[in-house]
Amino acid sequence: MVNSSTTANLYERLGVEAGASPEELRAAFRRLSKRFHPDTTELEPAEASVQFCALQEAIEVLGDPELRRKYDLAINNSTSPSPASQEILLPERRPLSGGEWFALLLLAGALIFSLIIGVGLAYLRSN
Repeated sequence: MVNSSTTANLYERLGVEAGASPEELRAAFRRLSKRFHPDTTELEPAEASVQFCALQEAIEVLGDPELRRKYDLAINNSTSPSPASQEILLPERRPLSGGEWFALLLLAGALIFSLIIGVGLAYLRSN
């Protein structure tokens, strides 16, 4: 994520009003991403990357209705949101589901099995 303490608020980054519809937000993001994407801009690559990451952060927060609601509350409570208050806006990690734990277990088992086979074959070939 981009450090937001030195940049404009998220609506200003996209060049839209605070009451913009989701379609207006997406259109503004598409328009600006063409200008700032590191592959299509004439800006220095480092500057283009910073600008593009700022756009991505803006659309990530404003594109999600719940995050946008929290962001709107934060900017209404203070005229300039601090970086600490914007950190709260990031989505929290959810716990892994049973299926995800099972997939991780299978991957770990496959890794251990592959290591055992590899070491065993190496040992047998060395004799």
